Amino acid sequence: MRGRFLTGALIGAAVGMMVMPGLDRNTRRRIKRTAKIVRHAAGDVYEGVVDRVK
Repeated sequence: MRGRFLTGALIGAAVGMMVMPGLDRNTRRRIKRTAKIVRHAAGDVYEGVVDRVK
């Protein structure tokens, strides 16, 4: 449950930053890095759920 909340919060923050006007290059890089981290975390959570279901 906590993993879902954290993942949703991070995705929401990243999307919010993307729609802000006038993003500079550094901000875009940080968003990409954060998105990569979130993708990996979501994958880990998914694998954990699959393992528990088995």
